[in-house]
Amino acid sequence: MPQPYFGGCQCGRIRYQLLAEPLTLYVCHCTECQKQSSSAFGMSMTVPRKALSITQGQPQEWRRNGDSDREVICFFCGNCGTRLFHQPERNPDITNLKPGTLDDTRWLHPVGHVWTRSAQPWFTISEETLQEEKQPADFSEFFQRFTPKTE
Repeated sequence: MPQPYFGGCQCGRIRYQLLAEPLTLYVCHCTECQKQSSSAFGMSMTVPRKALSITQGQPQEWRRNGDSDREVICFFCGNCGTRLFHQPERNPDITNLKPGTLDDTRWLHPVGHVWTRSAQPWFTISEETLQEEKQPADFSEFFQRFTPKTE
């Protein structure tokens, strides 16, 4: 699905647009993503930070240190609580968009899994995908493997 991409929160107060192709898409099994998503994992779509813009509303900000002990700035809707994206302070050029907030999610296909050591034991990870026990020091292989799906 070619850009631009559009998305927003559950209640519709926050809307955004992405004016560049995503860089990668992966599944994170860290305990923070499990808590944040109220599920077995979270997904992150790395995008160029300058290409993401809020077109309606103003998200709230919350800062935390993740399992990797790196600070992350989290943005969410103050009304419905939907997590929209994260901005890692260690890399000011990227944003990790929460891809479930996209208007069209049919084309999403993660290339790998991180923090697999925290994965729920009942979840099966395909051996065809990249797998990292913790936070990778380098995501270059995740970037190389990712190709946005088109319809």
